[in-house]
Amino acid sequence: MRQIVLDTETTGLDPKKGHRIIELAAIELCDRKVSDRRFHRYLNPEREIDAGAAEVHGLTLERLQDEPKFAEIAPALLEFISGAELIIHNAPFDVGFLNMELELSNLPVLNTYCASVIDTLKMAKDLHPGKKNNLNALCDRYQIDNSHRTLHGALLDTELLAEVYLSMTRGQKSLLDDGNNEQEEVPIIVSTDLSRLKLHVLPASVDELAQHAQQLDDIDKASKGACLWKQLDLLEEQP
Repeated sequence: MRQIVLDTETTGLDPKKGHRIIELAAIELCDRKVSDRRFHRYLNPEREIDAGAAEVHGLTLERLQDEPKFAEIAPALLEFISGAELIIHNAPFDVGFLNMELELSNLPVLNTYCASVIDTLKMAKDLHPGKKNNLNALCDRYQIDNSHRTLHGALLDTELLAEVYLSMTRGQKSLLDDGNNEQEEVPIIVSTDLSRLKLHVLPASVDELAQHAQQLDDIDKASKGACLWKQLDLLEEQP
């Protein structure tokens, strides 16, 4: 399995208003391992950079004047990512900018080259509803050192995102197995007579039931009413 973790920095927030990509980075994962292949370019946007964006990434138009334009690096970029599954945090943002740049370069849109995109922001929201899920928050949650991230930078952010993605999907390696492992283990089946076993049921105390109810209320509040257990309780109460 070949995956590409990708990130961009831009002159602003909206490609429809003429904002452009000024930095682009992509790193390769092969079978869930970071390879030594990298793609990293700074780009001349041929326009001013919004002050708010400059505060985030620290890049200026003066710094980028001698860098190539997107159309010049597009063939190398597309060769690097072609056929891979893309992993992007807040994918609609980066994909929107990439499609705009490709259109300006008279090239087909991104899904022509990479049909599959994983949005790690959506994945994180599903895993951690009601919590902060930006890259810094996820690094803290998964104990990934991001102390050197003082500004946003596409290459550093792809490296951190790769670690975050692997942490979020840890334990799923078996789901990615293609079944062609020649040393596949044969399952061991153990038969046990359970008829003589006696089950001792310990009912929850009043205090434990109250704590459980409070925990469900907290989950329901954090998930904005999406607590499955409370929904099941309501169904059971219906005649």
